[in-house]
Amino acid sequence: MQPQTTVVLAEASTPVEREVIAQWLAADGLELGPGGRAPIQLELAVDDIVDKLVSRSDDPNVVPVRVLWLPKERDGVRRSSIRDLATLSNPRNPHRLAQKWIVKRSPDRHRVLTGEPALLSELRARHLEASGDPAPRSLARYIVRSAVLALARAERSVIGDRYKVPRLVVEEILDTPAFQKQLNDIADRTDISRDDAYDRAEDALRELVATQSRLVSDLFSQAMAPIHKRAWTVHSDETGLEDLRKLNRKYPLVFLPSHRSYVDAFVLGDVLAQNDFPPNHLIGGANLNFWPIGSIARKTGTVFIRRSFGEDEIYKAVVEEYFAYLLAKRFNMEWYFEGGRTRTGKLRPPKYGLLNYLAQAVRSGRVDDALLVPVSITYERLNELGAIAEEQLGGKKKAEGLAWMAQYIRNQQNSAGHVYVRIGSPLSARDRLTAHGDVMASSGEAPDEARSRLAVQKVAFEVAVGINRITPIAANALVTLALLGVRGRALTIPEIQAILDPVLKYIEERKIPQGELQVLRDRLGLIGVLTRLADAKVVTSYTAGEQPVYSIEPGQHLIAAFYRNSAIHWFVNRSLLELSILTAADSDSTDPLAEGWAEAMRLRDLLKFEFFFPDRKGFALEMENEVLLVDPEWRNRTPTPAELLDKLTATGFIMVHRTLRSFLDAQLVVVERLALRDPNKEIDREEFLDECVRVGQQMLLQARLHSPESVSSELFTSALKLAENRNLVKPGGSELSTRRAEFAEELRSLSARIDRAESLDASNRKV
Repeated sequence: MQPQTTVVLAEASTPVEREVIAQWLAADGLELGPGGRAPIQLELAVDDIVDKLVSRSDDPNVVPVRVLWLPKERDGVRRSSIRDLATLSNPRNPHRLAQKWIVKRSPDRHRVLTGEPALLSELRARHLEASGDPAPRSLARYIVRSAVLALARAERSVIGDRYKVPRLVVEEILDTPAFQKQLNDIADRTDISRDDAYDRAEDALRELVATQSRLVSDLFSQAMAPIHKRAWTVHSDETGLEDLRKLNRKYPLVFLPSHRSYVDAFVLGDVLAQNDFPPNHLIGGANLNFWPIGSIARKTGTVFIRRSFGEDEIYKAVVEEYFAYLLAKRFNMEWYFEGGRTRTGKLRPPKYGLLNYLAQAVRSGRVDDALLVPVSITYERLNELGAIAEEQLGGKKKAEGLAWMAQYIRNQQNSAGHVYVRIGSPLSARDRLTAHGDVMASSGEAPDEARSRLAVQKVAFEVAVGINRITPIAANALVTLALLGVRGRALTIPEIQAILDPVLKYIEERKIPQGELQVLRDRLGLIGVLTRLADAKVVTSYTAGEQPVYSIEPGQHLIAAFYRNSAIHWFVNRSLLELSILTAADSDSTDPLAEGWAEAMRLRDLLKFEFFFPDRKGFALEMENEVLLVDPEWRNRTPTPAELLDKLTATGFIMVHRTLRSFLDAQLVVVERLALRDPNKEIDREEFLDECVRVGQQMLLQARLHSPESVSSELFTSALKLAENRNLVKPGGSELSTRRAEFAEELRSLSARIDRAESLDASNRKV
């Protein structure tokens, strides 16, 4: 039996690389053994493969080969450094003279890689199965892509998954028969030529596809690291990351972080890099695609998507295909599913656009599954909140650009304490979509667009709940919670401690995640937190009297509320319980406790655009657990509402006026403005929200609102969504005016009940 022929496909761009590969082959680098036939060496190029490989009548073993160049080892890690720029050469892709020097003087910095071999017949069969195109040139392009991917896998076995980067993406997508058919269908439907459709798709792909560079990734991360490392000390919980890394070998991971700062991506990227995860493809808005950051960011894996596609069917098809491609190739992704940074500090309602693309890839069978990973990023302090607060008062967001970025970097020069990164349990996209009624193509059922849309919304909700579940309470959140709940009064250190102590006990009882809260139990630790908030101009102190007193700095209530709101979701159920007990205590019903439970459900519906509640059954269970914290024996007896109220006040704190009042006050402003509108006329949303901000400021000056944090375009927007959900916005005649006025009165009654709850709080009793 004749020894099998081996064809080496050498990816070499310089004479030095060709010589290194030739010497390696001559030294039997392939280990062909005694009597093995000398391999045939070809260039890894389409023309060479067409002329000298695909037309062969035998069945050679095809082995891709190339030279791997490595940076110097620094602190036990081989990575490019900004100092490498001085050599005017990329250490991972050095120029010819640098290659000669490395081969002669630093042989540990290069080696020959071999990709997984395959028989020519196997490659031909795979290509036919994938494309159905028997043309030699089509097969040659497929062999090139297969060789590049095999060499990339071999390279990662040496340098680790951190440097997993895609190559030849545009070419591979454009060669996909199904995508070509889709482009042809669009061309026929929109009356453009097929060549024009293909050219526009190629242009869109080259605009969209992230062309990752290991050198740029290394240098960019080093250049940007000081922006956040100087400002924050990162605390990450790495529990479960090893299991997540194992799952990543089979499924792509889609990281969905909460979005509070422009540095979120750098903070999370560092945590993942330190744990040897490959870089994420970060999906970003085109607003950040400005020179030179845009071109640099694309080389580190950022994908810039247009804010609006309009009627551009080709661009939409390209985005959908690129998403499916990345997921099918198991490239990890990351985006901020809230659609932008939170303006209030709590999670915003999710946007579904990108999740719809992911769901379609899973639903159609393009991807077996993808794992959705909730990520919480919580900052003890943020230096960019001034602009965010200004936007809530109707100010326009400043356009991103070089001047904006320079100012942003300057703002990060001061220490801002801790940032907490928590990574939640992954959710199987396929399992969760199916559980919510989505129809998979493999089931044979007819697709149902309405069910699919609802399933995506429910999955997004589960991700949001997952983020909230792992978000820790930071020290600044509790201190601002205390100071925002006393109607502008200044508090002494003992008074602040008296507010915080029972809340800290509650946090311990519920086993809520914490971030360095132990400092608040100590007088000096609490003073340190207050001092740092004072340095940030959020808190003001007066020290000329008998003892220092602290309050929220005038004009900084929105910023203080941002810190408080990062933890507010942990106290919503407690707040609803307080209002429900007061409702029961005031009820003339024969079953006041049932009236209290009904009030809890009504409040859940009232706040559904602000917070993420479980279904009614899950919510009832959560509320029962809240009652047990107030009265551990309530299941063994039937307490009166008065008894429950006594036990509630005995816990030492009341929460509702600190957590929900600003949201309900904002709802009142919106509904009162609606009640004054002609019910027969359409409402211009932007003009109406501007009016709410202006009138809200007036009501605040008249003491008709309780706190400046209620005057927020973000809160008014959510309140308007609630009004739309209750059919109070669209024109409707005189009956609409009646319903608007009734809802306004309902909110006023609720505000009065919150006033009563506030009077029961220990911090307000003497006042």
